[in-house]
Amino acid sequence: MQISDAVKYVGVNDHKIDLFEGQFSVPLGMAYNSYVIVDDKIAVMDTVDSSFGDEWLSNIKAVLNGKTPDYLVVQHMEMDHSANIQKFAQEFPSAKIVSSKMAFTMMKSYFGNDFADRQVVAAEGTVLNLGSHELHFIAAPNVHWPEVIMTYESREKILFSADAFGKFGANDVEDPEGWACEARRYYFGIVGKFGVNVQAVLKKASALDISKICSLHGPVLDSDIASYINYYRIWSEYGVESEGVMIAYTSVYGNTRKAVEKLSEVLKSKGCPKVVVADLTREDVYENVENAFRYGKLILASTTYNGGVFPAMREFIEHLTERNYQNRTIGFVENGSWAPTAARAMKSLFERGLTEGCKNLTFADQKVSIKISMSDKNICEMEALADEILK
Repeated sequence: MQISDAVKYVGVNDHKIDLFEGQFSVPLGMAYNSYVIVDDKIAVMDTVDSSFGDEWLSNIKAVLNGKTPDYLVVQHMEMDHSANIQKFAQEFPSAKIVSSKMAFTMMKSYFGNDFADRQVVAAEGTVLNLGSHELHFIAAPNVHWPEVIMTYESREKILFSADAFGKFGANDVEDPEGWACEARRYYFGIVGKFGVNVQAVLKKASALDISKICSLHGPVLDSDIASYINYYRIWSEYGVESEGVMIAYTSVYGNTRKAVEKLSEVLKSKGCPKVVVADLTREDVYENVENAFRYGKLILASTTYNGGVFPAMREFIEHLTERNYQNRTIGFVENGSWAPTAARAMKSLFERGLTEGCKNLTFADQKVSIKISMSDKNICEMEALADEILK
C-alpha cells in the first residue's frame, strides 16, 4: 500500500487477534499502521504491536533499500503502536526519537529508558524539516491518551492522525460495511468519552488543507475528506447521526422480548424511519453502544432483577454514562412478576451519570410497566410512549 512516491506504508495486519484491547471483538482482524517518509532526511511514523516487530523492521528495510532512518516519530504510546521503539532504537542507533514530553516519560516506564541522548521533543507548533517535506506537530491530548500528538505533512497535505479516524479490521480484508460502521464502533468504544478533546483537535484541523488522513488503524482516507471529518464532528458533539429509535432489552422467559417486538411494530406504524432492536445478553455490547450513540431516541426494556435492573442492562447503561451519553430522549419498559421496579432503577443510573459528564437527557413521562406478560393496558402504554418519543 503506497501512499505516494515519498510516503510508504510499512504497517502490518493481525489475523490472530480475537479481542482488541482485551475486549473488542475483531472478526476482520486488526491493522497496525506505520509509514515512512523518504526525503533528504527519513522519518518513520510510529511502530507496531509487539508480535510484529521483525515483520515491521523488514518492511522498513525493504522500502529504504539500504538507507537509514533519521527519525522515529512516536505519536501515541499505547502498546500496539509503541512496543517496538526499543527494537528500532537498537536496529538504527543513529536515529533520533521524536515525541511529546509526556511520551518520553512513558517510555522510561515502559522500557526503563527515555532515550535522553536521542530525544527530539515535539510540542504544539514544532516543525521538523526533512527536506522538501515538513512535519508540523499538533498536540492532541486525550485523543485518547494524554501524550498524543498528530502530524501534518505540509507538502503532500497528509494528516497523520494517531488513533483518530481509525477503525477495526485488517487492511487486507475488505469490510463489506465500509469504513463508517467499524469506525463508529471503534470511536465510541475507545474515544467516545473524550468528545471535547476531539472537538479541540478538529478545530485545529479545520485550518489545514488535508488531502489524505493516515491513521494508526484502518485504511488511508484519500477522498471526500470532509465526510470523514463530519462523522467525527457529529460523534464528538454527541449529535444524532441517523433518525430512528433503538430499543435495547433483556428478557428471561421471553415475555419482555415479545413486548419489545410489539413496541417495534407500534413505532413503525407511527412512521418511525428506523427501529433497531438489540438483545443485550446475546449481541456484541459495543455494537449496541455504537447504535445507542448513532440514533437520537433510546428505549430500554428490562426485567426487574433483585429489586433493580437486570445485570446486562445495568452494564449497558454504565457503558453509556461512562462515555458521557448526551442529547438523547430515553423511554423505559419494565417487567416484574409482582413489583416492577426496573424503570426507576434504569433512570437512576442515568441520573447518576448526569452528575459525572452526561448532559441533556430527556426522560419520557410515559413508561410501560408489565407484570409477567403483556396486557391490553400495556399496549395502550406503548402507543402513548411511542407518541411521546416520536413527537
